[in-house]
Amino acid sequence: MKYQKFLANLLAIWIFLGILFCVTYNLPALALTQTASNPITKVKTVLNSDSDIKKAVDHYLNSIPKGYYTVGNVEELQRLLREDNTLLIDVREPTEYADGHIGNAINIPLPKLTQNLDKIPSNQSVVIYCTSGYRSAMAVMSLRLLGYENVGGFPPSINGWKAAGQKLNSVAS
Repeated sequence: MKYQKFLANLLAIWIFLGILFCVTYNLPALALTQTASNPITKVKTVLNSDSDIKKAVDHYLNSIPKGYYTVGNVEELQRLLREDNTLLIDVREPTEYADGHIGNAINIPLPKLTQNLDKIPSNQSVVIYCTSGYRSAMAVMSLRLLGYENVGGFPPSINGWKAAGQKLNSVAS
């Protein structure tokens, strides 16, 4: 049910943006205001052309602070797991998780994320990883859209963990 609500909301946003684009496409200027919580500040941009849209996207992407939503390296993740009450979530498939995972990570496969929101606290640090960073980035952004401000990704993911010579835990068959 939660998954269906999420998809319905996502579809509504896409429809709204599509209508907005179609209605305003021939207008001389489109004022787009984006307001976001810290650390991104309020941004106002007037868009007149594809070039302006590219500049606005470029400005937005360059305004994201370095390390935003991320745990950037193995040492930082180890520190968080050692010092903080951090929940580690592996969004890979169960067979991948069983073959080896980081520490005491719980397994919530990406396609099942919204069906398992009850397992994801909103008052505790949460770090998400996968194999290469792709699925974890989608999970982080999805949870951020759902209001989780305590969620970050581990872009090095399990490949970075293994490359650093760190051990993996496995599920006994």
